[in-house]
This record gives sequence, structure tokens and C-alpha cells, in this order.
Amino acid sequence: MKKHRYKLITTGILFTTATAIIHFMNHLISTTAIMKDLLKSTASNYYNWRFGKIYYTKQGTGSPVLLIHDLTIYSSAYEWEALVKQLEKNHTVYCIDLPGCGRSDKQHITYTNYLYVQAISDFIKNVIHERTDVITSGFSGSFTILACHNENELFRKILMINPPALSQLNKIPTKRSKLYKSFLELPVFGTLVYNMMVCQSNVQLAFTEDYLYNPFHIKAEWLDTYYEAAHKGMGSGRFLFSSLLGGYTNNNIVHALKNINNSIFIIEGEGELTKSEVLSQYVELNPAIETYILKEAKHLPQLESPEQLLDCLSVFLDD
Repeated sequence: MKKHRYKLITTGILFTTATAIIHFMNHLISTTAIMKDLLKSTASNYYNWRFGKIYYTKQGTGSPVLLIHDLTIYSSAYEWEALVKQLEKNHTVYCIDLPGCGRSDKQHITYTNYLYVQAISDFIKNVIHERTDVITSGFSGSFTILACHNENELFRKILMINPPALSQLNKIPTKRSKLYKSFLELPVFGTLVYNMMVCQSNVQLAFTEDYLYNPFHIKAEWLDTYYEAAHKGMGSGRFLFSSLLGGYTNNNIVHALKNINNSIFIIEGEGELTKSEVLSQYVELNPAIETYILKEAKHLPQLESPEQLLDCLSVFLDD
């Protein structure tokens, strides 16, 4: 009996010690990741939304344009920096960090597609206050389409850069993905796994494999900024990450896409492997959609080839 109790006490001490060490490591990783402070913010640049503060910037004068970054744990409004300086000459340009991303609050909640639908609609109503042209990147195109369908009076034209395949949006959470989500949301140990998965080498892999047409175009500042964005909030980014892995951010947009009468443009990077599939899926549902393939570009032309992308945006905004 005494031996059994001794084993339990020893196990408890070892577990507590290991937990404390891991907690310290997590804190150290998060602290060092944001030391460069590349994603600067001020107190006045926040919209106090009901699910946390949303960071945004406002620059220029003219008709409003809202830029919405891709929905990943690395993403923030930073990806639009090269375009804003040009767009602000003729437009009032709004850039936001989506909830759970970058400088916005990273609440310990399940992030769903509908949550982002509400965030975009509320931001236009309460901050922009007028009908807006919207330019989206990657996954953010899906909830922008749904938001436009729900409250059409808030949106003018929509331009989507490399939106997700409709087949991807139809995937729903499975027992396995729910298990992954539950584990990632654990304090300390879930944070450790998150930190391992968003390490600097994986950020670089994302750029070279998925984001850039020419991996030699990669810049150290991009890597550092994306790495910092993932670690702001001391590991709280794992809640968005778990929701993405779990499939909770997916939503079928077929009905909305069929019934939208707004002008919709889609730009696909030449290097996107599924570009033909994506374009055919969207145009089949809404033949009025205009499409364009950007040469020598992949998932983030706004970083890799902003001049070429700006030429396309100029046509879209001046049309």
C-alpha cells in the first residue's frame, strides 16, 4: 500500500515538474517570436466587436475598399502592405486582422465560417458605414460570399484571389478532426503541439511550397512577420488552428454563389495546382463571374508580384 502511494506521489511530482517546464518553454517561444514587434498596433486602431477587438487600419480618401487577408494562423493585414500605398491614392482603404489572427483578439472559442460572416458585415455597418468593394485572399472569399448573400446592401463588387475549391468547403468535422481539436485546445500540452507546428521551418515551408511561384523571391521579413502573427496571444492562436483543422470554418456557399447579383471577379495564380477546377466550379454556378489567371504568381501575388496584381485591381475598381 505504501509502495503504491509512493509511486502515485512520484508520478504526480514528475508530471507537475514536466508541466511546469513545458509551460516555461511555451512562454519563452511566444515571447521570443514577438520580440521584433513587426506587427505594430495602436489602441485607436481597434473595433470593439462582440467576440473581441478587431484590429484595422484606414488610409486614403475616396470610395471604400476593404482588404481581407487569407484565413490561416500565419495571416494578418500585413500581406496587403505593398498594395495599400497605391490604392489609397483613389480610395479609402480598410485592412483588418480577422478575429483569431494577427493583432486582433484570439478568443478561446470555436471559430466558424458564420462567425466571420458576422464579423465582416458588422465591420462594414459599424466602421465603414457605406456600401463597400471587397477584395479577399484565399479562404476569406467563402465567408465574404455568404455575407454578401445575407446583407447585399453592404457590398458592391467582390474580387477573390485564389478562393478555395467548393469541394473543400463541403467537408464537415469528423470524429478524428474533433479529437485533434480537443487536444490542441488543451492548456500547456496543446500549446506545445501548436508551437511545434508553427515553428519557423514550417513557416518557410509554407512560403516555398504553397505561397510563392518562385521560392527564391522569399524575404526574411515575410517569414518573421508571419511567424510573429502566429505567436501573438501567447499560444491562443491554437484555437483558430484547431477550428481550421477540425473543419469548423467550412461552409457550403453554393446557394449564395448562385443567387448573388453583385459583380464578382476571381483571380487565380498560374502556379495554383487546382486553378482550373476552382474557376470551373465557380463559373458553372454563376456564369456572370469574370476570371483571370495571373502569370508567374501563386497563392500570395499581393506579396510576390504586387505590381502585376495592382494592374488587375485597377480594372476591377475602376470598372
